[in-house]
Amino acid sequence: MNAPAASLRAQPLRLATASASFEADFKARLHWSADTDAAIEQRVADILADVQQRGDAAVLEYTRRFDGLDVASMGALELTAAELAAAFDSLPAEQREALQAAARRVRSYHEAQKKACGESWSYRDEDGTLLGQKVTPLDRVGIYVPGGKAAYPSSVLMNAIPAHVAGVGEIVMVVPTPRGEKNPLVLAAAYVAGVTRAFTIGGAQAVAALAYGTATVPNVDKITGPGNAYVAAAKRRVFGTVGIDMIAGPSEILVLADGSTPADWVAMDLFSQAEHDELAQSILLSPDADYLTQVQAAIDRLLPSLPRAEIIAKSLNGRGALIHTRSMEEACEIANRIAPEHLEISSRDPQRWEPLLRHAGAIFMGAYTSESLGDYCAGPNHVLPTSGTARFSSPLGVYDFQKRSSLIEVSEAGAQTLGRIAAVLAYGEGLQAHARAAELRLKSN
Repeated sequence: MNAPAASLRAQPLRLATASASFEADFKARLHWSADTDAAIEQRVADILADVQQRGDAAVLEYTRRFDGLDVASMGALELTAAELAAAFDSLPAEQREALQAAARRVRSYHEAQKKACGESWSYRDEDGTLLGQKVTPLDRVGIYVPGGKAAYPSSVLMNAIPAHVAGVGEIVMVVPTPRGEKNPLVLAAAYVAGVTRAFTIGGAQAVAALAYGTATVPNVDKITGPGNAYVAAAKRRVFGTVGIDMIAGPSEILVLADGSTPADWVAMDLFSQAEHDELAQSILLSPDADYLTQVQAAIDRLLPSLPRAEIIAKSLNGRGALIHTRSMEEACEIANRIAPEHLEISSRDPQRWEPLLRHAGAIFMGAYTSESLGDYCAGPNHVLPTSGTARFSSPLGVYDFQKRSSLIEVSEAGAQTLGRIAAVLAYGEGLQAHARAAELRLKSN
């Protein structure tokens, strides 16, 4: 039986870097295993193989079994362009305007991103040889939009718009609709973002359909978007047949605070990630011990007012932490070790600390920059690396929907120089045909 919200207690682990046990306690709190349950792995493998073999029939069977949606054909699971437009038109004016405003900002940001890093280029060297890079979009991508515990129209915008800006020819959306319940905001977001085709299927079977193709669902070149453990396991298994964006772990937020931001604001920022699920992680770092106490008091006071209080409490009790540091500099060092998905610099002078931060999915600077603004409408993408992978990964962007081809056009003069170099190296590797191919183009041959 669920506990009443008023009786819930959320008490993130209180740590201090000056404590002798800090390292052990810190590592224990950070630990999260990305290993998938063996039973899930086997079930996903079976589903993928079945969809690859039986196509639409298997997708229909699993949709009936897992989503409680019993239809006679795949045609009933495809959303028409008219349905998407109707969903948009059915929204209250306030929601339509908010959706369009968010889409404009997301599109504007990704168009700037494309100009900065997504253009082709070439140059000719002194002997006339042309060298360069050709950037081309993927032909077709699939975007997975979660639809179980909650509906995420923002995920539609964040996946479809950069693909659209990149120039992807066809964007195929899949979204589970348990018991046939279609969320109009999700459908309207697909309309606003320019989704080409949309299917009301989810889970491992949707990933399989996108990866392998069926009689109805076209196979894609890459699959992006988060999902549950079954979706994550399926994406991992189909990688190689198609590209994927990442294997997403639980959501994370790390707040660096100097004590100048109202405690209520920071407490709510910690809640904003904790409410995703029980495994989400919310951590606050501050050199001000009294401020940590104020934030804990705000947590106690504000938690009962939230509908998802039970999830938040489990998240904060199991994985949350309030850490007292010796300084803001030390807080930045610890932040780099964590490499969080979302990193807030909640201080009077965020520009002072930002240069010290090397690893984060997204950095939110200043007291007024709540992480939730980035989730919905600031413009940068909210699909971010989790579980420390920000050490080597980047947010989803235009570059994820493009590929690069090297351009090489060697002039006759250039072949005389490059051919001799290549031949020497090829003979050194024992690859005579490589060497002879270069030598045949030498004038003295």
